[in-house]
Amino acid sequence: MRDVLLIDQGTVDYREAWEGQKKLFARIQDGGEFNYLMLCEHPHVYTLGKSGDMNNLLVNEDFLHSVGATYFKTDRGGDITYHGYGQLVGYPILNLNNFGTGLKDYINKLEETVIRTVADYGITGRRLEGATGVWIEPDTANARKICAIGVKASRFVTMHGFALNVNTDLKYFSYINPCGFVDKGVTSIRKEIGREADMAQVKKRYAGHFSDVFKCKIK
Repeated sequence: MRDVLLIDQGTVDYREAWEGQKKLFARIQDGGEFNYLMLCEHPHVYTLGKSGDMNNLLVNEDFLHSVGATYFKTDRGGDITYHGYGQLVGYPILNLNNFGTGLKDYINKLEETVIRTVADYGITGRRLEGATGVWIEPDTANARKICAIGVKASRFVTMHGFALNVNTDLKYFSYINPCGFVDKGVTSIRKEIGREADMAQVKKRYAGHFSDVFKCKIK
């Protein structure tokens, strides 16, 4: 069973977390023996994936400043998404060779860790064919996304990851077409269950499910 080192960064600026990821990513590619799971929250920020469409950001830079948000073009997959307070962001930095999995299966397992986490709160998370992430009622007119996923992998080492809406202020999603979708909504654990969820508990539950799905030991 592989060890995965848990790094709980609390609330951290997006750029700082990105730089930290890149250092760990390079360390693994240079032969480092450890794998990592970074968990954090970010101040309000919009990030656009390398193949994303800038038109999915619906406001200008001045407006972003007015709502206390920043913007980054990043090197993950996927389109535009939002990170902010009350959202659990996870960055698994793993050597997939250590886990006997390829990229497609890795994303599937990442979705499964979130599906199991939201199930602890009585929420049925599901996959939507042709789209990454975790959705509620994906095959209905009320389809809504509770978790976005966007990753990067090079030489079987991963970075970036997932953003699970826990107690997120969902109004910030109204300034974008989340993940490029114009006909689907977003939601959070708080919205689905009608009360705030304890973030420390969500992190603990998530780490446990990550350990089970990836058959690793969280240290």
